Amino acid sequence: MTRALGITRRTLALLAFSFLALPAQAEDQKLGQETHLPLPRYVSLKTDEGNVRRGPSLTHRIDWVFTRRDMPLQITAEHGHWRKVQDRDGAGGWVHYALLSGVRTVLVEQDMTPIYNRPDPQSQLAARFELGVIARLGECTADWCRISAGGYRGWTLKTNLWGVDADEIRD
Repeated sequence: MTRALGITRRTLALLAFSFLALPAQAEDQKLGQETHLPLPRYVSLKTDEGNVRRGPSLTHRIDWVFTRRDMPLQITAEHGHWRKVQDRDGAGGWVHYALLSGVRTVLVEQDMTPIYNRPDPQSQLAARFELGVIARLGECTADWCRISAGGYRGWTLKTNLWGVDADEIRD
């Protein structure tokens, strides 16, 4: 009887462990098959021109061309050396990974976005960025991000930017 109970306890322990491991497995499904990096994630366009194809190979038709160096893009899928990306408007397709950079940039979404010296709206105003400005992304707190463009740098609210997740923290 003791041996039978031992096997049952081991079986129950394994079952309990497998249920605890399920959330971790679900998170693994959000990783890219090629890079094992999180999906979706943000990158930037490394070149002045990047062909956007209908599928993940050179044989697929070019639907359009991205033409803004450093433009932030969101990777949503991976296949071999190809990354499925989309821009702020949801337009996208497949781009060869060599055209992408891990350097993080953001797109300013509010015209005349205030840029402060500190992550505090009461601090001194450093600049105002126009709608559509592409800025380099730096540190981010829960609500604020440090950005730089055109020789100016400072802090703005995340809600003014596209290319950073609302819950993303960066050091």
